[in-house]
Amino acid sequence: MDSSYKPYIRAIRKFNRFYTNILGLLDQHMLDSEFSLSEVRVLYEIGHMENCTAKKLIEELRIDSGYLSRMLKRFEKQNLTYRRQSGEDGRLYYLYLTGEGKETLSKLDEGSDKQIYQMIDRLPEQNQRKLVEGMEAVKSALTDNPSDSDEDPIHIRYHLRPGDIGYLIYLHGWIYAEECGYNHVFEGYVCKTFYEFLENYNPEKDRIWIAEANNRIIGAIAIVGHSEMRAQLRWFILHPEYRGINLGGKLLQEALNYSKDKGYREIFLETTEDQKTAIHMYRKAGFRKIGEHENRTWGVHHVEQTYELITDSQDRTG
Repeated sequence: MDSSYKPYIRAIRKFNRFYTNILGLLDQHMLDSEFSLSEVRVLYEIGHMENCTAKKLIEELRIDSGYLSRMLKRFEKQNLTYRRQSGEDGRLYYLYLTGEGKETLSKLDEGSDKQIYQMIDRLPEQNQRKLVEGMEAVKSALTDNPSDSDEDPIHIRYHLRPGDIGYLIYLHGWIYAEECGYNHVFEGYVCKTFYEFLENYNPEKDRIWIAEANNRIIGAIAIVGHSEMRAQLRWFILHPEYRGINLGGKLLQEALNYSKDKGYREIFLETTEDQKTAIHMYRKAGFRKIGEHENRTWGVHHVEQTYELITDSQDRTG
């Protein structure tokens, strides 16, 4: 085993010991209600999983088939669940909660919510957020495609909150350093552009869209008005984990729709030649390259390019 992994292994094992104790407290709460944590998870999945079967439960919960079989027999005996044979496959049975099962699960959910509330209520609000963000970070790191999760909804908003711009500066600095090799000078340039934006921000002509997942900023795009007829598209960025799901396309379309509504006839943007995916999206939307020049100030040689879109908007509408 590579010795460089030992600090990580020790840290993970230490966290496991700590979290096992937390799970023990939650499990004890469920035992007080005559159900183990595993039993509650099975009841929850039966109540929420579409076309729930024993096979799906085994795959989803990684539970022993024999243990699950005994559990399901107990649930049926207690009138919490029932089975219904598939009309297409006689060997297949779908699982459902009875009315009593739904009521029991509702009470268990309420008790669990109360238990967790008591655990986090003593924490300052900032620590509550850090706790949830940390849990999401663990989940994201150990999930192949975090953006595919039904529990990871993406929201797009366009009202600014304190801290938004600071995080977007960080996101630009980190992503462009990792993917393009840009240095601190580029991050300083991004800081300057955002400073100018905030100094002159006018919601009547400017808008920035921020994409979030689980209270974490994962992308952005903006339109900055320069005149009655001309605007600039800026700060189009996506977290690497959330690419390939058409989130970028949605953000770009939001920006273009807004520009049309505002009556901007000319929209321009500045990018670099290494942003192949974004450039493809720009071209597909109708942007055409109108200029380029070399730049060596960000730690690597690159070519900056300017693109422009002439829309069919004639009058400002709002």
